[in-house]
Amino acid sequence: MQINFLKLNCEKTDFIIIGPKSLTKTAHNLTINIDNSTLSPSPHIRILGIIFDSHLTFERHVHNITRTAFFHLKNIARLRPSLSSTTAEILIHLFITSRLDYCNSILYGSPSKILNKLQYIQNSAARLLTHTRSRDHITPVLQKLHWLPVPQRIHFKVLLLTHKALHNQAPRYLTDLLHHHTPSRSLRSSDANLLSIPLRTKHRTWGDRAFSIAAPSLWNSLPKPIRDCTNLSTFKSLVKTHLFRSAFNV
Repeated sequence: MQINFLKLNCEKTDFIIIGPKSLTKTAHNLTINIDNSTLSPSPHIRILGIIFDSHLTFERHVHNITRTAFFHLKNIARLRPSLSSTTAEILIHLFITSRLDYCNSILYGSPSKILNKLQYIQNSAARLLTHTRSRDHITPVLQKLHWLPVPQRIHFKVLLLTHKALHNQAPRYLTDLLHHHTPSRSLRSSDANLLSIPLRTKHRTWGDRAFSIAAPSLWNSLPKPIRDCTNLSTFKSLVKTHLFRSAFNV
């Protein structure tokens, strides 16, 4: 930071140790001395609005999204009798959907108990918009609104990043993680535009969530016409339609 003429504010500096519980427990007493200040590991840190924890569970992050989303949802509910459906939907997308979608690719591979909390937010927003009772089934409502459920929205974001990385529209550190699959001999799948999937890692809850594994896995599951699409706008439309049909079995 001195080389780049930046001032380090130690009072606002945090560091976190990320790893399995066996590692974080043994490193709990680790301290770092910077600029005559002693720093201890923090259980949570915020980076660009994302709250990271030592085990990458993102429970604290999802809790924060839930609390903020329902705050705005309650305010929209007070105004709902005076709003048209179009205006109410705009407010929901502005204050609720935007929070569900922000950096949601980091939640790929998260357990269902985490994703269900986010899905409950979307379900509540759909009920508010359509005046659906709490005892009524929500799936037909989401389908009618043409809203992708939360897991599919996460898959969409990962696939979008993958498409950009393959077409030199993403940072180099993402592009370098993807490699086209090259069969050892000539096969019909040689021109299938598939990606090579690295060997599975030991810890599925950690390694399989990495972009280098998640991206090829989702990409290879797409139909070939979608994988071959080079236009970004067309790709978005095709992927959304594919994920929508997959989510609602249509």
